[in-house]
Amino acid sequence: MAITKKRRAELVAEYADLLKKSEALIIASYSGVRVKNVEQLRRKVREASGELHVVKNTLATVALKAAGMPVPEEFLHGDTAIGFAFKDVPAVAKAIQDFTKDSEFVKVKGGVMSGKILSAKEIAALASLPPMPIVRAQLLGLINTPATRIAGSIASAVRQVVNVTKAYADKGAEQAA
Repeated sequence: MAITKKRRAELVAEYADLLKKSEALIIASYSGVRVKNVEQLRRKVREASGELHVVKNTLATVALKAAGMPVPEEFLHGDTAIGFAFKDVPAVAKAIQDFTKDSEFVKVKGGVMSGKILSAKEIAALASLPPMPIVRAQLLGLINTPATRIAGSIASAVRQVVNVTKAYADKGAEQAA
């Protein structure tokens, strides 16, 4: 069924809004997938702080050009779904990548992040990164380690001064007795 001009304008505006909000796009083909499975993939992407939309290629191209993003022409052929990553790009990439392992019909074509076109291999590498909470914990651990070592060194030095002072005090007490 044909789409009216009004509906096309609404879809382009919706895509443009999603592009503004998202940090990255993951573009996949979904040819032959049942609606139930697409909904399952959408749910997984939503849990990863993203959205998955089945897009019309011509309208997606118009929205990408309007947003000033590079248009990956080779990615926008056939049945296309775009995953919009709003907060945690690796989590959205992982959700889509994991789904492609279970489904022979869904294939990652590539993506766009920070104005750079990413290949399917780069998306797979992105999906292998740990989630944001784990990265934050690792970073805090790296920051905390030197502080812990400094505190330990200072405590050790103070302990040594106290031990030496105590030894002199004990030695003076023995000589006085």
